[in-house]
Formats: sequence, C-alpha cells, structure tokens
Amino acid sequence: MMERVLAAAPPGHPPDILDALRLLTTHGHHAAAPLLHEVLRDGQLRSRRPALAAMLAAELWDPDSYAAIVEWVMKTGRESGSPLTLRLGLALSVTHAVLTGDLRSAIAATAEEEALADATGGPPVFYHRLHLAAMRGRPREAHQLFASATAAAHQTGQFIANVHWSAAILHNGLAEYPAALTAARQAVAQGGLSMAGFAPPELVEAAIRCDEPDTAAAALESVTARAAAAGTATGLGVAAYARGLATGVEEHYREAVDRLADSPLLAYRARAHLLYGEWLRRQGRRRYSREHLRTAHELLSGAGPPATPATRCRRSAISHTGRTRNWSPTSRPPGQARATYRFRQCA
Repeated sequence: MMERVLAAAPPGHPPDILDALRLLTTHGHHAAAPLLHEVLRDGQLRSRRPALAAMLAAELWDPDSYAAIVEWVMKTGRESGSPLTLRLGLALSVTHAVLTGDLRSAIAATAEEEALADATGGPPVFYHRLHLAAMRGRPREAHQLFASATAAAHQTGQFIANVHWSAAILHNGLAEYPAALTAARQAVAQGGLSMAGFAPPELVEAAIRCDEPDTAAAALESVTARAAAAGTATGLGVAAYARGLATGVEEHYREAVDRLADSPLLAYRARAHLLYGEWLRRQGRRRYSREHLRTAHELLSGAGPPATPATRCRRSAISHTGRTRNWSPTSRPPGQARATYRFRQCA
C-alpha cells in the first residue's frame, strides 16, 4: 500500500513526509528518525496534517513538538471557528494533559470536546477519553469506554490500538498483569502510527511480572531501538527503566530517574521513581525506597482533583512501605504491597 501511495504522489520538496514514512516502513526508526525530526521542525506538516504530525511526535517520544502541535491546533481552531479543527485540538490537548499530569485540564477539555460534538452532530471520538480513564485508574468507566471505542473503531476506522494501549496502562496500574500482557500484546501487534507506540514499555513490564522473559526481551528491543533513534531524553529515560525491569540492574533505574528529571511527561517521570522505589524495597533498602516512593507520590498527588487515585493513596501508601508481605502478581496485593498497588493506580 505504501509503495502505491508513493508511486502516485507528485515529487515533493525536502523534507518530505512520504519519504520519511517510506524509510520508517522499510528500514525502521533508526533510518527514518532524522528525516522525521526534520519534517516536524519544518512546520508544514503541522499546518496541513496536524493529526499525523502529532502521531509522529509521539512516535519520536518528543513531548516538546507534541505540545507545540497542540498549541497550534487549539489556536487555529478557536480563531477559525472550525468545529473539526477545534475538536482535534481539544482531543490532542487531553492526551497531552494526561501525560503531563494535568488531569484538571484534561477533564475540562474532554467536556468541551463532547459538548462541541453534541452541538455540531459530529461522530464521537474516543481515544483521548480512553487515555484519561486509564490514567485515572477507574476500571468501570474505562471498560465501558473500551467497549464503545472498539465498536466505533470497526465502524469509523479509528485506531483500535489506542484501546489496547489504554487497557495495558489501566491493568498495569491495577497490578492485573495477565490482562495487561494481553492488551499490550494486542497494541504492539497493531503496528502503524498511533499512541500505541507507547505500548512496548507496557509490554515489558507486564511480561516481566508474568514471567515471560522472551516476550519482555522482544519488547525491550523495540523500546530501545525507538528511543535510540529518537534521541530524546524522555524516550531514553523510558527505555532505561524498561531495561531495569528486564535486567534488575540498579544503574538502569538511576539512569531513568536522571533522564526523566526534566521531562514534561509527569506520568513517566513518576513511574521511574516508583519502579526504582519498588526495586530498592525488594533489595531491603527501605529508607532509599521510601524516598523514591514519596517522590512518585508527590509528583502525582497534584495531578488531579480529590477524586483521583493520587489523592486516595496519600494517607496509606507511604506508611506501609516498610512492611514486608508476599503477594501474587495476578491478584490485588495486601499489606505493604497495597502501597505499591495504590502507587500503580496513580502512575
């Protein structure tokens, strides 16, 4: 299909998005990343195909470019009065706000997008609502959205991979690792350009928790290749904590914390501290473990309104980090691991 599109396309002027996509399809991220970065910097793709530009920024783990695209689409939508452009901007802004930990803004933008869809009679768009429900750790709401989005995807062509990625986020956060493993596998299997490019790190964690090292190794290879090609601190930080999960090497967790220290993606910054804190606790280094778990809690406690899991875990999570209990990765943990479960809801 890509070859037919390229053959029918008129000659382009560099940077050319079709050349970039061809490289990505045929030679992978390492070969395509320089041209993809150039395309995003050029700005023409943003003005002509903003949704595609946003997907490429996500594929490159480039939160700064993603934020610039969101800002441009929102400004253009409000100034032009175009309902379609404004709805796209609102949906993109929800995903950005979720990843940066601004759940209040995400909730407000979701409500505005839904009101605009109702007023104009436009079809429902689900992907940003999926991301919000998954990050808030609300299983009932999320599963209802998963069902609606799956049905709509078959009818309208929306990306089904977004459903699977959101499900993987939700189930990893609830320590429901077999379900997370299934969802992450489905998201990765979809391939293509979408937020499912964020799925391989979820697959690494779920596979490690379910004792499937071969699956984890394959997913880690994908995470590492994408992050190395993109070259962003955020991508390299996520790849580092994925390596830490797979290898159990402390240096990888420390690298993740360092690389993500200035990342605007609060959810991943907090997750690096959470995973390192869990690792330290398993090594019996409880004082250092508490420091990182507290950091994760502090990062997430301001992410949303009082109803979010971040606030609900405030009273109990830290007080339990010094106790030692064993629990099955297939069930919700008691005791000390209940703190981890609460933190996972937050992250």
